[in-house]
Amino acid sequence: MERPIFVTGIGTGVGKTLVSAVLASAWGAAYWKPIQAGYEDGTDRQWVAAHTDETVSTIFPEQYVLRMPASPHIAAKAESLEITVAALVKAKPETAQPLLIEGAGGLLVPLNDRETMADLAATMKARIVLVSRNYLGSINHSLLTAAYCSQNGLDVLGWVFNDRFGNYEEEIAARTGYPIIASILPATTVDVAFVREQAKLVPPLKTFL
Repeated sequence: MERPIFVTGIGTGVGKTLVSAVLASAWGAAYWKPIQAGYEDGTDRQWVAAHTDETVSTIFPEQYVLRMPASPHIAAKAESLEITVAALVKAKPETAQPLLIEGAGGLLVPLNDRETMADLAATMKARIVLVSRNYLGSINHSLLTAAYCSQNGLDVLGWVFNDRFGNYEEEIAARTGYPIIASILPATTVDVAFVREQAKLVPPLKTFL
């Protein structure tokens, strides 16, 4: 079975779900978001299902769907639950397709009092996709995230940039040594057609292995 692809961000709200939809479409991957914290506007799984076509044929249900829109360890405590890496590894779906896992927030988001998203990615031996977005301070956040990956031996496939940066993208890639997988254009309307067109611009997965 192939090692999973783990999509994480330099923070919250950088567009991991859109990136996950684009990459799953481009690479024919199955999609799984194991933890959904907050769902007043629908879940990320539902969003991916609504914004992809038959190229994403498998979308697995979440392992945890938590009411509170908060860090997973806080949202879980509010429901008297504990999320552990071991439980998530055990729940990982079996699939013949590449498995794309969307994390919650960034790599150091806590799962419980001891473990983080980074621990989950490392335990699953996942290949990591880093998602960055253009905002004041994003270069610093991008470089900090990349430095953590490098210092902790995490296997990074490369960067996906949301809302095209221009020269910032090349600078971040050069400073970190991680390649650019894709650069997603800003859009006023994001629909199935937009995701499909962005997916066409993504090189094959084997390019980054």
